[in-house]
Amino acid sequence: MPSIHQSDVKTNNNMIILSIESSCDDTACAIVCSDGTVLAEQIYSQKEHVQFGGVVPEIAARAHLSHLSDLVKKTLNQANIDWKDINAVAATCGPGLIGGVIVGSCFAKGLALARNLPFIGINHIEAHALTVRIPHISEHQVHFPYLLFLTSGGHCQCIHVKDIGDYHRLGGTIDDAAGEAFDKVAKMLGLSWPGGPALEALAKEGDENTFSLPRPLYGRPGCDFSFSGLKTAVGNLLTEYENIDTLPRKLAANIAASFQKAITSAIINRLENAIKASPNSTLLATAGGVAANQYLRKHIQELANKYNLPFVAPPMKYCTDNAVMIGWAAIEILQQAAKNNKVIDDISMLPRPRWPLSEMSQIFDS
Repeated sequence: MPSIHQSDVKTNNNMIILSIESSCDDTACAIVCSDGTVLAEQIYSQKEHVQFGGVVPEIAARAHLSHLSDLVKKTLNQANIDWKDINAVAATCGPGLIGGVIVGSCFAKGLALARNLPFIGINHIEAHALTVRIPHISEHQVHFPYLLFLTSGGHCQCIHVKDIGDYHRLGGTIDDAAGEAFDKVAKMLGLSWPGGPALEALAKEGDENTFSLPRPLYGRPGCDFSFSGLKTAVGNLLTEYENIDTLPRKLAANIAASFQKAITSAIINRLENAIKASPNSTLLATAGGVAANQYLRKHIQELANKYNLPFVAPPMKYCTDNAVMIGWAAIEILQQAAKNNKVIDDISMLPRPRWPLSEMSQIFDS
């Protein structure tokens, strides 16, 4: 959890944050203002992993180390500001691939120490959860409490977002995350990495009713998810065609469309349970890389309409890992700390591969 102690730098309502994100395979830097203005953002989507068909943690960490310095310089130049204009430095401190988290957070701490600025350690999941609160990101102003469906390659959770640092996990995946299932099925179909976007594109060419695939946990109580059985069902389906060197494109498209329909159907069923479990939510939001899937978004929108809930999803570039969400989370935390007469400097925070949201409630404890 973040440590809270006195710092020479006071929080205010006119903050400019330099932020770094390095939890997986995207190296990102941004400069964000407390009114939601993004002065600059740079991102390097690592190509080093393509030949391996997935993220290799050690390679990701080395790539972050290679690109971060240049990325920060480019971000400062793009924003056309000087270090004297920066109020704090923020970075992801977890959860994520520990090598990348170490590189990004230590680099950010070095910048903060060199410039005598406070360092704010950010929970990556909390940053996703708060992205929808960035001013002007949608037509709806997002107030607490709201229901968040977080879905990515590493996470799949229903979260009741009550306030900054106050999160109630309603349910999550008991095996694979949705993004992981998308990527693995895409690989079975011979699609390039990253598989999720490639599978979504192929599915547009297919008939989603061609194959009847399982919808794990569908109709059961609770808000947990399970996708490994669905992934296995696709693998079993493909054994019939294992003697074919390359699947006919129409067949692959039909499988992709059928898989996408099945996983979306399962998600919507579990998400409907989450809506019923959080009746005081002001709206339904989604975030994370899989939230960029337009087919899934359409069905979540329909579910929100059914319950007369506004639906908010970040622009596609802020669904995937990015530094803007890290900077905005830092702003939210600093403003909340100021209300509690606290000043935050997390320079002693250790990077973490796992960091449950349940621990965030301790941030503002006396």
